[in-house]
Amino acid sequence: MLNWERLRVLAAIAEHGSIGAAAATLHVTGPAVTQQIRKLERETRSVLLEPDGRGVRLTAAGHLAAEAAQRVARTVSETEHSLATLHGRVVGPLRIGAINSTFGLLLGPALRLVAERHPELAPSARSGEAVDMVPLLRSRELDVVLVENWSTLQVRVPPRVRMEPLVVHDVHLAVSAQHPLADCETVALDQLHDEVWTACRPGTDHHDAQNQAMRRCGIEPEVRFVVDDFQTQMTLVAGGLAVTLVPRPAVEGYPGVRLVPVTPALTRTIAFATREGAVPPGVGALAAALHEVAEEVPGRRP
Repeated sequence: MLNWERLRVLAAIAEHGSIGAAAATLHVTGPAVTQQIRKLERETRSVLLEPDGRGVRLTAAGHLAAEAAQRVARTVSETEHSLATLHGRVVGPLRIGAINSTFGLLLGPALRLVAERHPELAPSARSGEAVDMVPLLRSRELDVVLVENWSTLQVRVPPRVRMEPLVVHDVHLAVSAQHPLADCETVALDQLHDEVWTACRPGTDHHDAQNQAMRRCGIEPEVRFVVDDFQTQMTLVAGGLAVTLVPRPAVEGYPGVRLVPVTPALTRTIAFATREGAVPPGVGALAAALHEVAEEVPGRRP
């Protein structure tokens, strides 16, 4: 009898193109993936992978087995959907991933609506970055992921993932109330040669998007303060220790901070990602609540 977990590993190799990429998606080691494939080859009595330069490619038997695994995955998803919609009830777990700044603005209010309307649904949430959470969506460890798309750094949407925008925010320069630029109507990014910056840690969307924006103006930002939270960054900005680029609604009204529009204009879009295919009732309930909340929060509709 074929082992479903091993078939799932083969399907991941077929989808991502390499053992290393499949291992990263499945959160296991490369040797563990190789071991599972060898066991599957013994079970099928077929060679499923063959060398291809420094990587591997599926044989004809490998393609056949991978396609079967993908059909099984679709069947499982459809069965989960059918069971969840039995008698019209929205029940069971709902696993959510979200960037930090969406919890207070969108996710928290949306979850309150979901709790009122669907008390049998059991949501859970974790914070993180799109680069870490989207693979968990694809491997079915998460059901929904809230991400950010900066105009200078677009999220790569992998196959079989659907991205739906919720709200667009203008990105402004945050400076202290005593900063020389605090009373400007706008500021050109290429004026900011001598500033000290605060940003989220390297590899996060905020850090990379801010660096991309400044490098396009010929400036390498001097990031001295690495802080993974916009509100905490504002304590540094208000104290005159640093400046940063930040979505206006995330920090608007922070004491001692001025938000100045920039040229060229920058935006951040908050979107939610789900797997393609039938929408489970819990995911649909959260999506409806998120759209409802997005209509009321500051920002432009996509």
